[in-house]
Amino acid sequence: MSEFQPGSTLRRLYPEADAGGFTRYDGFVEFYSRINALLTPQSRVLDFGAGRGQWTDVDSLPAYSQHLRSFHERVAFVAGTDVDPVVMTNPTLAEAHTVAPGEPLPFADESFDLVLADHVIEHVLDEHAQGVADEVMRVLKPGGWFAARTPNKWGVIGLGARAVPNQFHTTVLHKLQPGRHDRDVFPVAYSMNTRKDLRRLFPAPHALRVYGHASEPRYFGNSVAAWRTASFIDRLTPPRMAPTLMIFVQKGA
Repeated sequence: MSEFQPGSTLRRLYPEADAGGFTRYDGFVEFYSRINALLTPQSRVLDFGAGRGQWTDVDSLPAYSQHLRSFHERVAFVAGTDVDPVVMTNPTLAEAHTVAPGEPLPFADESFDLVLADHVIEHVLDEHAQGVADEVMRVLKPGGWFAARTPNKWGVIGLGARAVPNQFHTTVLHKLQPGRHDRDVFPVAYSMNTRKDLRRLFPAPHALRVYGHASEPRYFGNSVAAWRTASFIDRLTPPRMAPTLMIFVQKGA
């Protein structure tokens, strides 16, 4: 399999991508840099919604991004859960479990230093949202962190996704992102994707930290005009409506 190469649109609009393969706006680098800052060699991590580990495809990410995401090589233990049995094939996990929506996590209280959910919580149904939040806090050690990256319900990605019925998401994404696999497309619910929802789901004594982020608009495929339009809209968008939410919740005592 070939190594990652920045696409022509990325290189044309963000020439710095030639130096390392990522841009100054890269949301993956932003999120996983902060994840790595929270980890130590003794850390125990739960990858919530770990999937098949599609990021391990050599040509899917630049080498630096692969390094940031390969924290399983630098911590004590990484477990993973997913609603899809494909999680059992994830090569980065020391332990994997298939967990049905709404079911308790198969771990003891205070088992982990960090729980990670990368583009996962937008798929949690409303009736399961509080249970998911409670289970995440249950398995975290006091002072541990829940870290999530997810579309903002009121951002351009969230608004666009909710405008398209779930049964048509695969068709639309094939047009925008021709390389996207059907197996990596899932229905969305957006029940945990606003600051108001997060304050309700993670009340005191937990410390909630949320900020918006606008990455380069890769979701528009390879259209230079679409990227420029999306980037212009991002610059005009109020911070609270940024396309992506970066969420960090520290468990209280």
